[in-house]
Amino acid sequence: MQNIQDLKSFISQCSMNRRLDLDANDVTGYIDAYLLKQEQETSKVQTYFNEENLLTSVLDLFAAGTETTSTTIRWGILLMMKHPEIQKKVQEEIKTHIKPGQLPTVEDRKKMPYTDAVIHEIQRFGNIVPLNLSHSTPTDVYLRGYLIPKGIEIIPLLTSVLYDKTQWKTPNEFNPNHFLDENGKFVRPDAFMPFSVGRRACAGEALAKMELFLFFTGLLQAFTFYPPPGVSREDLSLKPCVGFTLVPTPYMTCAKPNY
Repeated sequence: MQNIQDLKSFISQCSMNRRLDLDANDVTGYIDAYLLKQEQETSKVQTYFNEENLLTSVLDLFAAGTETTSTTIRWGILLMMKHPEIQKKVQEEIKTHIKPGQLPTVEDRKKMPYTDAVIHEIQRFGNIVPLNLSHSTPTDVYLRGYLIPKGIEIIPLLTSVLYDKTQWKTPNEFNPNHFLDENGKFVRPDAFMPFSVGRRACAGEALAKMELFLFFTGLLQAFTFYPPPGVSREDLSLKPCVGFTLVPTPYMTCAKPNY
């Protein structure tokens, strides 16, 4: 709880600083846009654009929209060091579809099925939110003969799906072919649900997909990742640190520029 309070204090200080420099003609980010909307609604008796919602929404963006993406990228770099042959294939596809000197764009993803498959497999294998977020039933629900009472807490175990032996050919191995058909085209199996499913699925899924593609592709376009001297790829541990999210065990990496 102290961590949350520290974050809220930090966000509150940021919003106060932005309010002092607020310029409707120079909106630099989410907080600026929120404060402008707040000013526009000052005459309303009821508004959603209050200080509490500002703190909560920015906290959500930090916790759900930043740490999860950075953790997935950390898994990606580790797995590329562990599987240099996969890293090389991604880089070959990047060279084929992205001109030298140009940064990746969201549109490039449609032309790069192997890279897309690797990113999806990083998400599946990394399994960074194994317990999902807890939900509760709005009404009594009957499931397979069992009564789940109204208001009961539900923990949807995503691990049970992302590592389901009946859904994945090699669930315990990092295998991008899980997302490729026999012609090398990208496919998304129904069992791929790191963002959960249904009306309460992750609201930031579309943003996360864009971020992961742009960051991961941009990194592999610019660098090749190796274990540090004296460390073999067999020495690299894929055992996660246990927490609310599963993050890789801290590791060192060498990034060699691709030029």
